[in-house]
Amino acid sequence: MGDVLAGFHAAWEFESDSVLIRYERGIRTPKLFQALGERRVPLEAIEGVTLTPGRRGTVVLRVQPRAGADPLIEAAAGQLKESGDPYRLVLPAERETLAEYYADELRALLTETGKTERYLVAAPEAPLHFKAYDGKASFDGEAVSFRWFWTGASSAKWKAGDQSFPVADLGGVEWRSPEMFEGYLRLLPRDAAPPAVPAAPAVPQADQDPAAVVFGLGYGLVHESLPFAAAVLAAVRERSAGTPVPVPVPAPRRDPADIAERIRHLGELHQQGLVTDEEFSSKKAELLAEL
Repeated sequence: MGDVLAGFHAAWEFESDSVLIRYERGIRTPKLFQALGERRVPLEAIEGVTLTPGRRGTVVLRVQPRAGADPLIEAAAGQLKESGDPYRLVLPAERETLAEYYADELRALLTETGKTERYLVAAPEAPLHFKAYDGKASFDGEAVSFRWFWTGASSAKWKAGDQSFPVADLGGVEWRSPEMFEGYLRLLPRDAAPPAVPAAPAVPQADQDPAAVVFGLGYGLVHESLPFAAAVLAAVRERSAGTPVPVPVPAPRRDPADIAERIRHLGELHQQGLVTDEEFSSKKAELLAEL
């Protein structure tokens, strides 16, 4: 095809075997898009194309990546807001006919569906780093390092000391968006427990786990922590050659005193206007349910 379709915040170049997405660097462009720069999406990584009405006189062209094709989408696990979806191209409504033409042309080239056996879209390149609330996370392509901050790290993390995790020892990454309450990035160990073990040990809370960094206001922002998580996940997948990513064991019920302290802290955020009434009520009910 070889044509370019420019929209708000991005331009898509349609090639014979891929779609090259170039994101703008303007002040109104979502920071995640700016951090990604550009992405080449092979046609074999796409299983569908949609064109739908958007808001305020716009239309939205979107390609649907296959499950397992993109480490960024796998790490996000459905937590990205619609405005932060890197596979959406928003266009003025008057360009709907042109967008429909490209959508039809693209659909005609798609031949693959279902989950992929390997990542087909490149992850952000290392080295990468970002500041969490309780420490600095760094990834050099071979290992992930956590260096704790005395102002935010728990006593459990200080006792454990700064951490380094070789990719070869990891089984996956768990990312909880900083735009949600209690966001964090946790490194999952490779599952080496023998079959005779009846149950895996409970996973500690992120603020007590030396294999996790916790987010907070202004820390671990999406455009910093999500590309980081995707890069680590891609390195783990490449190193493990298809080894399944372990599923984290649900955390045990918390101590009532811990629940009370978290509700008190939540109330302070609510009084400061940093948490909405709806978020306060929802999270308080969630915490009480853990008693």
